[in-house]
Amino acid sequence: MRYQPPNPIAGTSNRPRTTPDPAAYSPHERHLLLRLAHDAIESLVLKRPPVSLHADAHLAEYRGVFTTLYRQGKLRGCVGYVSPISPLHRAVFETARAAASQDTRFIPVTSDELQELGVSLSILSLRHPIDPSEVEIGKHGLVVTLGMRRGLLLPQVPMEHGWSRQEFLEQTCRKAGLATDAWKSGAVLEAFTAEVFGDADGPG
Repeated sequence: MRYQPPNPIAGTSNRPRTTPDPAAYSPHERHLLLRLAHDAIESLVLKRPPVSLHADAHLAEYRGVFTTLYRQGKLRGCVGYVSPISPLHRAVFETARAAASQDTRFIPVTSDELQELGVSLSILSLRHPIDPSEVEIGKHGLVVTLGMRRGLLLPQVPMEHGWSRQEFLEQTCRKAGLATDAWKSGAVLEAFTAEVFGDADGPG
């Protein structure tokens, strides 16, 4: 049976299967997930059916995940699920397609770009409240929420920009469309960890 892209999930009667922290994914599992992401994009762009994927129980666990696309070393799209609303293999499929076609910062990926497109996956742990003083650069991703506004930055983002802890907090607030000091004045601050891997890591 070929992998069928699911309809948007409005709700489910099954309780999501989650654990407090992301489990380690083997080189083989990482390869499968990256291949799935690439095929999700290619089948969308080339308008062909996606290939089959036989997901085991580990890859069917409910996880939040972000799929990030790069081309020639530059960001080409990033879309993800903050919460574990879908089995991991399905979430990777959906977010890869969305990153290629629905990130409003970019035009949709074209067939001419497919050979140069790189994929990185960030598989998220569950979010938990955190005191600002406990935020660790390189370990934690952050979510800031105030009312209907929410901003999220992945753990690798402050490393890429050389931010301090305070800059990371401020930039997450900015991502939410809030004042940069909202983390001091009523916004809810949550943290998560992520297992990050991509094409650039190479085999094994």
